[in-house]
Amino acid sequence: MAFYITIFRIILVFPTAYFLYKEYNLLAFVLILIGALSDWLDGSVARTNKEENNLGALLDPFADKVFVLVLLSILLYMQEISPIAYILLLLRELFISFLRSLAVEKGVVMKASYMGKAKTFFEFVALLLLSLNFPLGGFVLWLAVLLAYASAYDYVVRYAKFTD
Repeated sequence: MAFYITIFRIILVFPTAYFLYKEYNLLAFVLILIGALSDWLDGSVARTNKEENNLGALLDPFADKVFVLVLLSILLYMQEISPIAYILLLLRELFISFLRSLAVEKGVVMKASYMGKAKTFFEFVALLLLSLNFPLGGFVLWLAVLLAYASAYDYVVRYAKFTD
């Protein structure tokens, strides 16, 4: 069941991006909220139903990246967010994906860290605020950038521990 919730979040990005681009702000807000709740729900369902597995540990962060980066791309195109914040988040996500790929080659699945989960939470909050044109959204996005790099450091340390 958790797998299907994660797939749902990936599919949900399409109508959400459309509504965000067309400036149907309330609809975009509702779909972003559903996306954020589905992120929480899939993990909860996986733990409750003992469905935790390596596929889920890889697919869930992928779904988060797709959801967040596509919507941030729309906001960047609409000139609603800082290009620097976007580029910093994009580079971090690419780096962490690369690091996780290296880990998988060594037989280790790097699950999301608590800081990584906090980063994702702040990204979702920023998207919610930005979808309703609240100025605080840009500030929260920068908080997500800071958490992104703090969590990236954490991932590097975790990676280094099992490659020694």
